[in-house]
Order: sequence, then C-alpha cells, then structure tokens
Amino acid sequence: MLNGVKVVEFGQNLAGPFAGQILAHMGAEVIKVERPGPGDDARAWGPPFVDGSAVGFHIINQGKKSVSVDLENGAERAALIDLIGRSDVFLHNLRPGVVQKFDIDGPALLKRFPALVYADIGAFGHKGPLTLKPGYEPLLQAFSGLVSVNGHPDGPPARIGASVVDYGTGMWSVIGILAALWNRAQSGKGAVVNTSLFETALGWAGPHLSGFGATGQVTPRQGTGHPSLVPYEAFETSTGPLVITAGNQRIWAKLCQVLGHPEWTNDPKFADNKARRANKAELIGLIAAIMATGSKEAWTERLEKAGVPCAPIHSIPEVLSHPQTAAIGALSTLPGTAIPFMALPISFNGERPAAAPGAPEAGADTLTSLRPATR
Repeated sequence: MLNGVKVVEFGQNLAGPFAGQILAHMGAEVIKVERPGPGDDARAWGPPFVDGSAVGFHIINQGKKSVSVDLENGAERAALIDLIGRSDVFLHNLRPGVVQKFDIDGPALLKRFPALVYADIGAFGHKGPLTLKPGYEPLLQAFSGLVSVNGHPDGPPARIGASVVDYGTGMWSVIGILAALWNRAQSGKGAVVNTSLFETALGWAGPHLSGFGATGQVTPRQGTGHPSLVPYEAFETSTGPLVITAGNQRIWAKLCQVLGHPEWTNDPKFADNKARRANKAELIGLIAAIMATGSKEAWTERLEKAGVPCAPIHSIPEVLSHPQTAAIGALSTLPGTAIPFMALPISFNGERPAAAPGAPEAGADTLTSLRPATR
C-alpha cells in the first residue's frame, strides 16, 4: 500500500522502530539509522538472541535497511541530511535535545525540505517543563497513573504486561504520518507530527481520568473485572479461570438461565446493571460458587450455546497452538528460525501484508544507501 514512500527512521528501543516496522510492512522503503558500532541499544536487549541481536529487536526491525551515522562527524551528518531531503518521511525518537544540537529538528529540516513529513516521538511531549526529560515504558506507565489502576484490588499495583505505551505511540505516529502524507498530496506541504509516550499513556488512562473528574473518586483496581459492568470478569472453574462478559441485559438474562437462576433477572438486587454494581460482592460470590462446580470446557460449551460471550484465560503456549491463531495467519516465523512473531494485524482486500525479510545487520546498507550522497 505504501510502495514508493521512502522513510528514514532514526529509531531506537521500541516506539520509533515499531512505527518504522508498520510502514515497512505496508511496503514503504525504511532506512534505519544507527550509531556506529553496536547500533540500536535494543540489539542487546536479550537473551534470547538470533544472529547476534535480541529477538525483540528482530521482530520490530524486519524489512528495513540499516545505515551507520556518527552525528558528531560533519560529513556523515551532512550525508544523513541529504538522505532525509530525498525521502518522504523522517521518523525519530532520539533523546531530548539531540536533534536541536545537530540541526535535524523539525523547523530546521522543514525549512530546507518543505515537503518533508517529520515525525518526532518524544517522552513527555514537545511542550512543558518535562520536555527534555527522557522516558521508558515503565516510567510512563507509572507517571501517567496506569500502574496505579492495574492489578487486583487486594494486591499491589502492577505494570501492564505488554509495552502498550511504546506500541501505542508507534501506532499514533503512523496514523499521524499517513494523515500528513495525505495532506501533502493535496497541498504539497509537509508537516511536523508530534507524538509522545506520555500522551499515549494518558489516552489509555483516559476513562479513569474522566471518571475521577466526574465523581472525585478513583476507581479501585479491578483485577480481571470492569469498573462499570457486572458481571464482567474471570471466574475460577475446576480446570482454570473463565472470563464471562455480560455486557447487556439480554446477555445477563441468558447467563441467569445457564447458571440455573432465572429469578435473578427480577431480583431487585440484580435486575439491572446499576443494581448489580451496588451488590457486586454478593453477586460475584454467588456466581463464583456455581462456576467452581464445573470445568471451563463444560461451562464454555454451555455458555456459548446460550449466546453468552466467554473465553478461557489462555497461556502463551495455548494461544500459539489454538486453531484460530493459525486460521487468521497472524503469526509467521523469523527467517531462518522457528521463533514466531506477529505479522501486521491488518488486511487489505482480505490479504495480510506479506512478512518482510529479517532485520538488517547494523550498518549493512551504509555504502548503498548513504555514502553516495557524500561523493
């Protein structure tokens, strides 16, 4: 879908490289810029390692070229700027202050290349007292309040297991880049696209922030549950936990039938969601006692037959081996290995973009992609 689009990505760690990965999977030519020697720090974020680089690096840097640039070297910096000028997009998540120091900030480059789409991924945002403060995923989950609302109510707060802030910021960056490219197609003008880990984290925390603004109260941690809907959480069975989501009154009535208590639909304590929220502890206790009498397999069959949405809490091996995972073709393997990775989670005309070649060696494409500009 993006054939003909050329992207220079000076990305490191996760958010910037993930944005570049999305664009590469969609067909853009993505040239990754790395510092000489070890390259992107994420190459060392292991074990496990494949071909000298961490697996995590491989899964977000496939299909890219790699050039080595020492920003302190004037000739190499000039060659990089020339490469950026011949490209459609410059994407980076360099630490605060670096781009200004080397005159590769947005205003400077757009002055030279007015049609450039300049995507700047920051930590705490491009304005305010923390603009120059660096950041990593756990710091932003903590700072934004996400850690405080995650976990079980009777336990400590917990970091969300996936790097939702890094990945989300990479996705927002791609959305901004695509919008800027569309606008350029109409106007001929480029743009500076600013995203940050803090803004993404605030977005994920948005419902909690709004809830506090409306009520002055902080919603307690819910574990697998939901702050507004009841029942909407995991219940232990004799063979493991099963999540049940009664998202409306129709589903609630069906669930009552399956549980053998159709009278609950008329019980003032449980008749509607407002009542169920007020009497949540009692209701959850009653449902839990019933669910514990059977297996998750038997309950899944009964609930699905009745039209009640439910799902077991799969382990990673279980989800990898599930036939639905295979059916949608979401997973591929790293070239030359048996290590699975997630393909682009989007299809065009029913077809998922093909898996890209493996991640490049650091600086492997310097001579072909960068050096000619200095001759």
